[in-house]
Amino acid sequence: PANAIAKGLPGSLDTALATAFAQHPAILVSKYLIDAGVYNVKSAEGAFLPSVNLSASASRNYSLTSPTGESSSASIGATLSVPIYQGGSASASVRQSKESLGQARIGLDVSRDQVRAAVTSAYTQLSASRAAVTANRETLRAGRLALDGVVQERDVGQRTTLDVLNAQNTVLNAQIALAQAERDVVVSSYALLSAIGRLTARDLGLRVALHDPKEHYTAVKDKWFGLRTPDGR
Repeated sequence: PANAIAKGLPGSLDTALATAFAQHPAILVSKYLIDAGVYNVKSAEGAFLPSVNLSASASRNYSLTSPTGESSSASIGATLSVPIYQGGSASASVRQSKESLGQARIGLDVSRDQVRAAVTSAYTQLSASRAAVTANRETLRAGRLALDGVVQERDVGQRTTLDVLNAQNTVLNAQIALAQAERDVVVSSYALLSAIGRLTARDLGLRVALHDPKEHYTAVKDKWFGLRTPDGR
């Protein structure tokens, strides 16, 4: 049978929320979108800055009519461009980038609220499931004691077989409720691990090949061109 997660689960709701806010993928993606939005704003604002273009050339000519037979020339120049009027396109691009940045920031707040709700729900469900396991174990223990008492009373003629069957049914129902509660603990533990962003192969210690997101970057970062993937395809 499956067992509840014991490693990596937070001990309190505050710890669970802090862990989720620090490493949940949805929140990390939202933060990266904000960083990208900031750079997009700066890039759009760069259209208002002056630019300098440098150029250089050199040439050598050979001529039979020249006394020396050859002549050389070289030139270097610089061009300074200052934007004066752009028809409003640059301003619109800056405003668009700032609005997109604001949207990304709102998206971060939405992601945090969604993660907070998921973590709170999962942690509460796990706590309730654990309490249900404890309660059902006590109910089962009490039911078994009551069954033993009914059997003994039946043996001395104070109870009937129907009373014994009813007591056995009570014990059976308690066993079913306990199994259901134990199942809820298993499911809730995985749900909480998922809510805080730790339901990964690495955190679970699975014996599988872990995906390395830097593998492709490392394989192509110094190449000017290339069509093959790191595994040779």
